[in-house]
Amino acid sequence: MVFENLQYVSIFIETIVAIICLLIFIKKKKIYGLGLFTTFFIYVFYNLSKLNNYEVSTEGLYFLFFIASLSAFLSTWLIYKENNKKRRL
Repeated sequence: MVFENLQYVSIFIETIVAIICLLIFIKKKKIYGLGLFTTFFIYVFYNLSKLNNYEVSTEGLYFLFFIASLSAFLSTWLIYKENNKKRRL
């Protein structure tokens, strides 16, 4: 029971992070915000689907996790490149 409650708390935190990432994209015009939003949105969907036994194929979940990982990689790469530019100036 305790771990199930932790799962709900985790989903709530992932949702908040996704919203913050979306705000970074909208308000600060940073494309990495959209990438990180995509990653955390997929995490929320994945966790909800597992918790609520949604009928999602295993292959579909693997593909979504691949997209989430790729999105996180590209977003962190953009953050790294942006920070490197600032240091050179």
